[in-house]
Amino acid sequence: MSDKILFVDDEPILLQGYQRLLRKEFQISTAVGGTAALLLMKHEGPFGVVISDMRMPGMDGIEFLRRVRKAAPHTVRIMLTGGSDLGIAIQAVNEGNIFRFLSKPANKDILVKTITDSLEQYHLVCAEKELLEKTLSGTIYVLTEVLSLVSPAAFSRAARVRRYVQHVVTKLSLGNPWKFEVAAMVSQLGCVTLDPTTLEHVYSGQDLSPEEEAQYANHPLVAQDLLKNIPRMESIAWMVAHQFQPLPSEWDTGDREMAEMRLGAQILRAAIIFDGFLRKRHSRVDAALFISRRLEGLDPKITEALMELEPEVAGEGTRTMGIADLHTGMVLQQEVRTTDGVLIAAKGQEITSPLMMKLNSFWKKTAIADSVSVSPKYQQETSDAA
Repeated sequence: MSDKILFVDDEPILLQGYQRLLRKEFQISTAVGGTAALLLMKHEGPFGVVISDMRMPGMDGIEFLRRVRKAAPHTVRIMLTGGSDLGIAIQAVNEGNIFRFLSKPANKDILVKTITDSLEQYHLVCAEKELLEKTLSGTIYVLTEVLSLVSPAAFSRAARVRRYVQHVVTKLSLGNPWKFEVAAMVSQLGCVTLDPTTLEHVYSGQDLSPEEEAQYANHPLVAQDLLKNIPRMESIAWMVAHQFQPLPSEWDTGDREMAEMRLGAQILRAAIIFDGFLRKRHSRVDAALFISRRLEGLDPKITEALMELEPEVAGEGTRTMGIADLHTGMVLQQEVRTTDGVLIAAKGQEITSPLMMKLNSFWKKTAIADSVSVSPKYQQETSDAA
């Protein structure tokens, strides 16, 4: 959080006056005009509060504060207006473009109180944002951890798909990359309701019975039901729900959020098809060509990015260790199955405390082998970034 205050006006003398008046109470910066202010915010931000004059040449206060809202939505915006601008200021408040407006000239007491109130509002918004982000991050961790324990095969696919999606998002320089990556990580969450044998058939490329196909096709909707009530997950739940579905052009309403969700669902669908081809040992080129033919209207840059993705390789430092000697942070470099062939943990799965407890439990029952192949966590991260 920042307690820095930015005054914006087209008259340098007025800006100097604000600085002299308030420098003992607040950390004041100034900028002459909206263009200079936006540059200052970009290079010296964030600012907790921005106070702008209404009437400025080139870019007036309404337009400037509208851009501030877009570039720094948590920054509190205040407008200084003359009496003739009162109607415009009220409209700006109603539209949410400014927090408050002050009539010129504003004396020191009013300025100090308004800035103090604005900083409190800024701190409140930032604290709420931090709480939501930590809650969301913790929720995603718990969901994926449960998935890794209940359905290692589904978790393994989700981890691979996340790697593909992360690569595509980076190549395309997309905004809000976390949304696409989270959608990938929870894309297989609905598989917890499926028979493990069905998942084994799916992920190994075997034919499914009509009943199995129907059950598998329904798992994205199960995931959507689990996710949609989590704050800020509504759009991600939509992407997950539509990972198998073609998106008709008439669904393109021009709405920015809908466009992002459509793109996320398309990337997710492409990544899942891509993973299916690789699991059947087809080449990346064959997989990308199939995707470009299958998904009408898909941005060709998505398939180009998938073709560029290097295959995963085990990192240096891979070694065999006894189950009792494992510790959290290591990464499995092999599947762990029971003597009956049931998958307990997937290759590429990070060893967490719950997984270590699960492995030890099966080992003590002599249901799994005494040792596994593992690598340090950083080696896996390096491999994933390749």
